[in-house]
Amino acid sequence: MIKFLDLYKVNYQYRSDLIEACANVIDSGWYINGPQVGHFEEDFAKYCGARFCVGLASGLDALKLTLRAWKELGRLSDGDEVIVPSNTYIATILAVTENSLKPLFVEPDPLTYNICPKNVESLLTSKTKAIIPVHLYGQLADMPAIMDLANQHGLLVLEDAAQAHGCKFNEKFAGNWGDAAGFSFYPGKNLGALGDAGAVTTSDLQLAEVIRALGNYGSEVKYYNIYKGLNSRMDEIQAAMLRVKLKRLDYETEQRRKIAEFYLEKIKNKNIRLPIIKTNSVWHLFVISSQKRDLLEKFLRDNKVATLIHYPVPPHKQNAFKEFNHQFFKVSECIHDQVLSLPVSSIQSKNDTKKIVNILNSFY
Repeated sequence: MIKFLDLYKVNYQYRSDLIEACANVIDSGWYINGPQVGHFEEDFAKYCGARFCVGLASGLDALKLTLRAWKELGRLSDGDEVIVPSNTYIATILAVTENSLKPLFVEPDPLTYNICPKNVESLLTSKTKAIIPVHLYGQLADMPAIMDLANQHGLLVLEDAAQAHGCKFNEKFAGNWGDAAGFSFYPGKNLGALGDAGAVTTSDLQLAEVIRALGNYGSEVKYYNIYKGLNSRMDEIQAAMLRVKLKRLDYETEQRRKIAEFYLEKIKNKNIRLPIIKTNSVWHLFVISSQKRDLLEKFLRDNKVATLIHYPVPPHKQNAFKEFNHQFFKVSECIHDQVLSLPVSSIQSKNDTKKIVNILNSFY
């Protein structure tokens, strides 16, 4: 079986460096809010081109605490509308609803599956205060158009960059387009920890300080609490792991691109729609679509190729959001019915990639 993602092999490449980094943390006796987190924050902010990075416990917390910080700073209020894609992962929506804000779903671009700026503009009301563009599957959303729109209407922009580490357009990286960006370092991400972790990047010092305090029980100084915060801190071991892997991120991205380019060139089946890239992609996922998706998924599984569906159910149709179940988004729901993610990772062999292509081309 060709695995969808073999994390053991991905991390085994750096095993000795990871063990050394872990041992250094163990021997230091400093496990929370220590030098490893500080160094990673500096390194990742510099990598993204932002002034600041705040390490947190997860990607969801990165989005949630940014919105919460804007509320604390008076830039958002309960009930304000936040534009979100209708075809994103549920975490994007949870960050909004957990802050007593109203998600306003917008249909994506039917070609790229990323948020469509024209559709965003058509939905704006006097209550709309922010946009969360998601760089879905590793492709940068149309950030020049989104930022123009945001500047015209005075909207905050929070990039959901959980799938876009290292992605850039016109030499500007994901994490440095909006007012802030939320990253996930879940193990399966392009830059993955060996556990949960997340971060916010921003060039707004005041925002960074409030987010950091909110993730530390609402405290800037121990035992003195400014806000009703929570515990969301990146730990020292995960920061050390990420420092090792950040040095290899560009290499990992290049390996993914080679596989994606081979897929794009060699897959010739008329039953399969290939990804369309308008800006740039780091290929967190290689997502094809087919009206015969379920048959194709079974065909690949029968031929020993593992795939995944990102995502089988759109957020507005989830049981968790019954209040939105009545809404209908034709493009989004069609995407969720037809997409299928192929294996693509830095350790995938040429033979496996060729085998996948041959199997896809034999599907009828």
